[in-house]
Amino acid sequence: MSVQAVLLPVFVQVGLTFFFLFWMGHSRLTALRKGEAKIKDVSLRQPAWPERVTQIGNTFHNQLELPILFYVLVPLALMTRHADLVFVVMSWIFVVTRLVHAYIYVTTNDIRHRFGAFVAGALVLLAMWAIFAVRILAAGL
Repeated sequence: MSVQAVLLPVFVQVGLTFFFLFWMGHSRLTALRKGEAKIKDVSLRQPAWPERVTQIGNTFHNQLELPILFYVLVPLALMTRHADLVFVVMSWIFVVTRLVHAYIYVTTNDIRHRFGAFVAGALVLLAMWAIFAVRILAAGL
């Protein structure tokens, strides 16, 4: 696969993360300006933000947790030349689950659906790592 094809899902995931970073920053500044939160009450990450601001912030933080394993795997797959069509398709599935998870989080926040999207993404990523590990270890035999 081309480097562009392998990295495009990464770029989408990075874009999603930056989108929520800026949305979180904007919502926090707005809450401070409106007096819905006070700097002294949130400066050490105390949970004193309004519910909607917390919801957006949690969505941003979720884009930094599980995707770290994705961000590590992609360059490893590229360097070892194991980023094939299966890898790219699974990358897109993972990124789509992150998009769905984020959408649910900032809209209905239905925990059952949100958890389903999270688990689906985690299982896809686990499968990606397992396939990668088997291929690397089998190549050494």
